[in-house]
Amino acid sequence: MEGLHLHWMVVAVAVLAPLACGLLAWRVLALRVVLAQQRADAEKSAAERESAARLQATAQERERIYADLHDDLGAKLLGLIHGAQTPQQADLARAILQDLRDVVTRSRGTPGTLGDVLADIRAEAAQRLATVGMALVWDAQDTLPDPPLDTERALHLHRIVREAISNTIRHAQAGCLRVRVRAGDGDLRLELTDDGSGAPVAVRAGSGMRSMRERAAELDGDIRWTPGTEGGTKVLLAMPLPLAPPA
Repeated sequence: MEGLHLHWMVVAVAVLAPLACGLLAWRVLALRVVLAQQRADAEKSAAERESAARLQATAQERERIYADLHDDLGAKLLGLIHGAQTPQQADLARAILQDLRDVVTRSRGTPGTLGDVLADIRAEAAQRLATVGMALVWDAQDTLPDPPLDTERALHLHRIVREAISNTIRHAQAGCLRVRVRAGDGDLRLELTDDGSGAPVAVRAGSGMRSMRERAAELDGDIRWTPGTEGGTKVLLAMPLPLAPPA
């Protein structure tokens, strides 16, 4: 009996030993996989932290450069504004200063809505026109939608209106500018009409009109110039309204 018992123990060891070795090998392999995944996750996390640190450092350096640029050029442009011999010269320097501020604002990526942008445009237009003795008539639809407007689209819209006002101030010999804002069929429509008697549209062709067309195209829109109903020139801009986010 003792010999038989020993025989079965040998058989059991012979059968179970490979299984135990296999189980041990599997557990070692599983542990290696876990350790490798943890190492990969740690490396990925370190790389992400390093990338975030680089982006933050780049953003801080860009902000510093923009701040220095604004402080230096801004001070010089303010000097030109206050020392200008004519209102038109002062307006030109003021428009350049606002372009500079737009660059700084765009670098910060400050979001806003269509209503915010139109309010800024109205305030800037009123200030610029008042300095040259021109009136602003702002006629905006009461029920305008107010979707979010990203910084780039807001900048294009600002620049188009700013250039239209610059052309009016420099060439139109006008006393009033009427801005009409409407929305319908998924589009935003702006009309800027002056009552001037100065240079016609064909003569103004070199006054930023190409840039205005390019910016309108960036907005997937269309811009046209026609004679005004009471003299002067009418600028018509149509652009698709951005979709509002779901509630």
